[in-house]
Parts: sequence; structure tokens; C-alpha cells
Amino acid sequence: MESRDPTAHLFLLFAVAALWIGAFFGVIGAWQHVVPGVIDVVPFVKSRPLHVSLVIAWIFMAAVGGIYHYLPETVGVPLHSPALVRAHLAIFLVTGLLVVGAYFTGRFGGREYWEFPPVLAIPIVIGWLLFTWNFFRTALRRRTPWPAYLWMWATGIVFFLFAYLESNLWLLQQPDDNVVRDLTVQWKSYGALTGSWNMLVYGTAMVVMERITGDTAPARSKSAFLLYSLGLTNLLFGWAHHIYPVPSASWLRILAYVVSMTEWIVLARIIHQWRRSVEASLFHTRSFSYRFLFASEVWVVLNLTLALLISIPAVNLFTHGTHITVAHAMGSTIGINTTILFASIAYIIGDPVALGADARARSLGFWLLNGSLVVFWACLIGAGLVKGWLTVMTDLPFETIMNRARPFIAGFATSGIGILLGLTLLGMQVSRHLLLRVLGAGGREREEWT
Repeated sequence: MESRDPTAHLFLLFAVAALWIGAFFGVIGAWQHVVPGVIDVVPFVKSRPLHVSLVIAWIFMAAVGGIYHYLPETVGVPLHSPALVRAHLAIFLVTGLLVVGAYFTGRFGGREYWEFPPVLAIPIVIGWLLFTWNFFRTALRRRTPWPAYLWMWATGIVFFLFAYLESNLWLLQQPDDNVVRDLTVQWKSYGALTGSWNMLVYGTAMVVMERITGDTAPARSKSAFLLYSLGLTNLLFGWAHHIYPVPSASWLRILAYVVSMTEWIVLARIIHQWRRSVEASLFHTRSFSYRFLFASEVWVVLNLTLALLISIPAVNLFTHGTHITVAHAMGSTIGINTTILFASIAYIIGDPVALGADARARSLGFWLLNGSLVVFWACLIGAGLVKGWLTVMTDLPFETIMNRARPFIAGFATSGIGILLGLTLLGMQVSRHLLLRVLGAGGREREEWT
């Protein structure tokens, strides 16, 4: 029993739009590093928060839209309130427009990642409360034990609310508050926010794998619940490996290091086992849902390797605050989360058959996105190695150090154009089919992309 309300598809449609616009501002910001002042209309102080906020909006909107779509079939009953879904979307869109407007007009007031005026946190919380109420009023009507992905969604929903409120505690600070405590709380809340959307995204990956094969056993397996347990532990403690320079208990740092690594190992194992169960079937291996989940597995391995290295305190001394941190974030946000969410959207729209130019455009978009991201990721690592080594081991001025890293910076800015082109081709294809479904013209029989 999939949701028949088109609002879930509207969430996905606007999510794709947010991703493309966010990537566009990301390209602008990258080239502003290469050629300072190249685009004065939108200076870097505006392009960066526009990029970050819109990409975060993509992750949450795509995950939420997927949950609204899958939940009725998972539970076996309609959504508790389609009207609350529409209210949630309206609040999200109006707040998003206000955030973008605030950035364009230079009205900042928040902290990193939430630079918009703090008053806009109020509608965000209200919208999320509507989502929380709707989810639990629907999910609790399931009469059989929950699969792992329902537990992941429930945990991600609850902890996002908690972590987001915690990230705004600085508004209650007194002038004499402890700086170390303030920094620790700030990064703890950001780490928990990342953990909460990982729960939503990883749960979505699991439900897509279940829908493709029709096999419900993996989502009820020990591996699935181990991933859930590790994800919850990482949500609670994994943030600590981001703040090695801040005084904190040694046991917390060690626990954060271990947990943040094992979570990805288990995720890669689950996806790999699922792929082995379907790769003998040409029907599945030609589907774009399958291709994107395969890509997410590759990116899990690549980013896990990088994360293992930069989480070692001695290595972190050189890499912290460099472009390597950005590479890690981009590998997670685009390489893992975005590929999983595209797999979900491809499944939801039915992987409809498109011959000729459409099929070639989708394949080109897929390879452009992933190929350009590999170059992008590698150039960021190269720039970070140059900057980190020369900053710690030499007395060179900052300008000289950045000039040494300039070839790598130019490389990641150029490859960013390839990422944008890949997202453009994919976005145009999925948006067309989402729009058809919203308009009621997408009810054709489910087939696979070729």
C-alpha cells in the first residue's frame, strides 16, 4: 500500500531542485577560490551557506519524501494524516525561501551550517514535529515486529529534533560561558545531526533493497540490527572524533574512533551481500536503483579508507581544517547519501523504460556524476595534504602555502562542473517523471530503466 498522496513526490521534486541549485552555488564557491572576485554578484560569504543549506535540504527532503512514500506499505495502513504531510511541505518550502532570501540579502545570524537568522529555527521545529507525529501515529499501527529500517527512521526522526534544539543552545549563553564547553556542545550537536540523517538515509537504502528483491529477511537480520545499533552509538558518541583539539575524555575519543569506522563496514557488508543475491539477474543489474546502490557501496569503501586515516590523532593533526575534511564530507554527502537517495527516487518513479536519447542521458549523467566526484575527491585530498604538511612542518606564509595547493584547487573546481552536469542530466530525467506522478500521469506499470 504505497502512498497515493502526491505530496511525497512533491517532497522529492523540490529535493532534486534544492540539490541542483546547491551544487550550482557549490561550483560558484569553488571557482571563487581559484579566481578571487570572479563572481561578485554572489560573493563567497553568500555562496557557501547557500550551497551548504540547500544540499542539507536535499538530504532531508529526499529522505522524508521517501519515508512518506514507503511507510503506508510498510505498516499496511494509510498515513495517519495526509493533511499534515501537505502542511509539513508548505512549512519546509516557505522556510527554505526565507533562508535563501536571508542569505541573498546578507542577513546572517546563526552559526556554521545554520547561518540564517535563528528565528527561522521555529518553523523548522514545528514542521518536524508534524512529521514526528504523523510517522509514529502511522508506524505504531503495525501489528508485526518492526524491521530494522523502521527503527532507523524512528530514531533518526527523534534525535534530529533533540540535536537541532541542542545546536541552538548557544542562544541562551551568558557572556562568561566556557568556550571549550560551547565548542564541544556545538560539534556534538552537529555530529548528532549527521547521525540522525544517516539513520534516515541508511534506513531508506535498506527498504529499497527489500522492495527490489521482495526479500524481507535482510531487514530483519542480525547484520541489519547491528548496523542500527552501531548507527545509534555513532549518533551518540561519534561526534567526538571531530574535536581532537578540544580537551575531552580519552575513552570518548577512542569510542568515537572505533564506532565511526565499524558503522560503515557493516553498511558496506549489507549492500555487498544484497548485490550478490541479485547480480545474477540482468533485470536487476540494469536498474538504476541497483547502479546507485552499487555506487554507494564503492563510496563507502573509499570514504571509509579516508576516515580511518584522518581519525588517527597523529594524522588528524595535519588534516584537521584542511581540504581533506571537505573531501570526507563530500564523499559522505554526495558519494554515499546522494547515491542512496537517487536509488530511492529511481525506485519510486518506477525506473521507467526510456530508449534512445533518454537512456543515454541517464547513463551519461550517472557516470559524469561519479567520475567527476572521484576527481573532485582526489583533488581535495591533494590540496589538503599540501596545506596540512606545509602549515605544520614549515613557517611559510599562508598565501605561499595556498599557491602551492592551487593546482589541486583548480582541479576540484573544474571537476565540480562535471558533477553539476551529471546532476543536471539525472535531475531533468527524474524530475520529469516525478512531475508526471504529481499530475496523475505517471501511473504506468513499474518497469526498469535500461
